[in-house]
Formats: sequence, C-alpha cells, structure tokens
Amino acid sequence: MHVVYPGSFDPLTNGHLDVIQRASRLFEKVTVAVLENPSKRGQYLFSAEERLAIIREATAHLANVEAATFSGLLVDFVRRVGAQAIVKGLRAVSDYEYELQMAHLNRQLYPGLETLFILAATRYSFVSSTMVKEIARYGGDVSKLVPPATLRALKAKLGR
Repeated sequence: MHVVYPGSFDPLTNGHLDVIQRASRLFEKVTVAVLENPSKRGQYLFSAEERLAIIREATAHLANVEAATFSGLLVDFVRRVGAQAIVKGLRAVSDYEYELQMAHLNRQLYPGLETLFILAATRYSFVSSTMVKEIARYGGDVSKLVPPATLRALKAKLGR
C-alpha cells in the first residue's frame, strides 16, 4: 500500500521523522507531502524547496520514502500520486479532534480514502515545529528535537 504523510514540516522534527520511519516499516511506499500554502507563504521559516531538501536528507536511508510538494486539496494530490491512504501522526487529544474532522472531510471529497493515525512516540509527544522554531530563534538547544539535517538548516537560517 502507498500512503501519503502530509504536513507543512516547517521544520521537520524528530517526531515527524519517527512517524515517517514507522510508516515506512508498515507500508510499501510513503510519500511525504510538503504543503505549499500560498496564503501562509510569509509565515514559513523555510521555503517549500528547503523543507523538501531537509526531508530528503533526513530520509535518505529509507528506500521506500519519497518527498514532494503540493498545493491545493490533499485528496487531489493523493489521487495524482496513486496513494490509497493518508497517514497522520497524533500527539494529543487536540490533534485527534482536528485530524478526525479532516479525515471525514477528505473521505467526503474522495470516497473510500482512509486516514490512518500513528501515535507519536512518548518522547516526541510534546515536540512541535512551532516550539522548535521558537526555541531556536532564542538560541536554545534543539539538537535532541530535530534530525541533523534540520539542525544544520536552522543554524544556517538563523545565523547561529
């Protein structure tokens, strides 16, 4: 089965990478789909191309993982790449409530499309891209929260 793991990944965290690695063991092919949202373009720390490069470097050891960008409806991207399901990581109940709504909406738009949830590893359940960016902006150590590719990109972007 081919699955899509969508997100903004701004930046990729160890929590994201954990979900990708676990999905790669469960499914034949995993496409990490990096959202390009034109209405949020100025809000991203990294461009879509930079996020894609970070993901590709961090997942280079996983032969069945690829990364691509998309804009527009996720269901259209899923159809275009020929995937059968969406994979989402869940950290907390608040994630579940939002993702449940999205799963139902996606199924309305693409009948038969399933959304599968992978629970975040406990050690990453508190990690978010937003928190990583905030800590890094203030010079805090995020080396235990992100893969080496992200750490290098953060240091280069923030001049640290």
